[in-house]
Amino acid sequence: MPHFDLPLAELERYHPDVEEPVDFDAFWERTLAEVRRHDLALRLRPVDAALARLEVHDVTFAGFGGHPIKAWYVRPARVQARLPVVVSFAGYSAGRGKPWDHTLFPAAGYGVLRVDARGQGWTAPEPGDTGDPVGHGPAQPGFLTRGLEDPDGYYYRRLYTDAARAVDAARALPGADPEKVVVAGTSQGGGTAIAAAALVPDVAGMMADVPFMQHVRHSVELVDTLPYGELAAHLATHRDAVERTWRTISYVDGVTMAARGRAPSSWSVALMDTCCPPSSVYASYNRYAGPKQMHVYGYNQHGDNGGTHQRGRQLEWLSRLLG
Repeated sequence: MPHFDLPLAELERYHPDVEEPVDFDAFWERTLAEVRRHDLALRLRPVDAALARLEVHDVTFAGFGGHPIKAWYVRPARVQARLPVVVSFAGYSAGRGKPWDHTLFPAAGYGVLRVDARGQGWTAPEPGDTGDPVGHGPAQPGFLTRGLEDPDGYYYRRLYTDAARAVDAARALPGADPEKVVVAGTSQGGGTAIAAAALVPDVAGMMADVPFMQHVRHSVELVDTLPYGELAAHLATHRDAVERTWRTISYVDGVTMAARGRAPSSWSVALMDTCCPPSSVYASYNRYAGPKQMHVYGYNQHGDNGGTHQRGRQLEWLSRLLG
């Protein structure tokens, strides 16, 4: 795939107008107040994962609506000190996977809380264990159109609320340093990390690789790939729902979320990415209100956005951030 989006120099100063609901902050304050009326219900069960130098716990906590959300907590074994924790969010269609999938950050001396994406986790190699008990109206296969009728019922309201609660859970984990919780993810996970940093702005850091759900209307109208294609297919048959759809999306768009993030942040973008267009990533990056740095991969697409090279850059960044 050749470069198809704006030139890099234009991306770096790309500041599009994005509709922001006048009650955006009130909407999310109400949402978080509702979920925090539920007990966190944090439960940990030790798991023998045959990882001799790591300890593993199967974690459950209460997310949106008090619904149980599953996660893995993996950290170095036989370490008494309180450690930083990276809260890792799943990409689209992925779940928490298996404990041995999440050993990089513990190998570097941190804990990791790998969080399920409710109702997802249907693709290898990262199966999920968390359902989504909330119903919805007519929708395309996938998750972008679930509950579009109203912002209160939209799927990503639930997912992002789960993310905020995951930060609460991470801070309460045994052996965790509550002052050093970093949120992270790739694609949908990157978008979820941006939302978590907006909803819990005192996290220690945020890492977002090729984030999804950024500048959403622009993305849907620029590329025809999935998952954004789910919204295009929905609107092609629900022609009277266009304005209602974009109103609902405006409450979860990452550009508006990014404007509320304050934590130091590390981002990546792939300039040949036809899944999460570069302009959508820069729309949020340029709006992000905290310290930030962008890693640019000029000849990469979505699935290989820097790969192991980017993981090394993240470890270096975490070392400088956390000491």
